[in-house]
Amino acid sequence: MHRRNRLFVAIGLLYGLAGGLAAIAQLAVPGALPGNLPKVHAHMMLAGFVLMTIYGIGLHVIPRFAGYPLRSERAATAQFWLANAGLPLMIAGWLARADWLVAIGGALTAAAMALFAGNLALTLRLKGPLD
Repeated sequence: MHRRNRLFVAIGLLYGLAGGLAAIAQLAVPGALPGNLPKVHAHMMLAGFVLMTIYGIGLHVIPRFAGYPLRSERAATAQFWLANAGLPLMIAGWLARADWLVAIGGALTAAAMALFAGNLALTLRLKGPLD
């Protein structure tokens, strides 16, 4: 498995742990953490844990299922950096209540999603008879 894909999965697990701890902290001492904690928790769990794990597994498994190599390793690496810059910026923006930071992070996260979708669509080569 490509190192980048292993990192996606490992970082996803860290986001899952951090998101769970943030929820427990909010339940234990409401208001102790700053900012919009429900959005932080939700995005750590969904964009962090779930999506990063899907990225790592998807980039490894889907090309093998399709029978083609991944169309662009460079796009997948750019996706890794965009995803791992975007989500922390969104989290920081919600904690600091800085909407401009959330917007930048959201744009980077959306760009990572678009790279993933495009790269896998080109990998699947949806232009021929299906078996």
